[in-house]
Amino acid sequence: MLKNLPPILGHALQGLRPGMEKVLYHDPALEAVPETLTLESAAFDAPTLPQRFTADGKGLSPPFAWKGVPAGAISLLLVIEDADSPTPNPLVHAIVYDLPPSDDLLKEGAIGHLDKANPAHTGLNSFLGSSYLPPDPPPGHGPHRYVAQIYALNALSSFKGAPGRPQVRELLHKHAIARGMICATYVRH
Repeated sequence: MLKNLPPILGHALQGLRPGMEKVLYHDPALEAVPETLTLESAAFDAPTLPQRFTADGKGLSPPFAWKGVPAGAISLLLVIEDADSPTPNPLVHAIVYDLPPSDDLLKEGAIGHLDKANPAHTGLNSFLGSSYLPPDPPPGHGPHRYVAQIYALNALSSFKGAPGRPQVRELLHKHAIARGMICATYVRH
């Protein structure tokens, strides 16, 4: 969608970025939550996010695996945000909540295609879709950092409908007991 914008527009917006400090993971209310979860993804191992996980490729959601879930966890929550979107707050690419509280994984392409084998639910991305929103940075805007975050919660969600970032933030403030994150970059010239 944004790949057709002229690069001059991306250059003009370069100074407009929320930054890492506005990503949910760095919310001051979560500062005391232990960073004891390990989140991994082969897609985040490369210097840049492979194209197949972006709007320039197939737009598949990356695979993720996590470990270190604490004994008191009732559910897990995964959030992917763009810390460098030309918006006041990070752009949400995916929310997956009520994941089972165990060391586990989401396969490539699974977000937005969850089923009985994977009983979690998807929240709303920034475009109000209940699926994975592939990275689509404006040309010329520079590198974007995509921050994948996993949280262990001491409760199941009680959302009425698919939650957005504000509802997830409130849930994390009340129930997060452990967290972990990884980051990958993607740039469109």
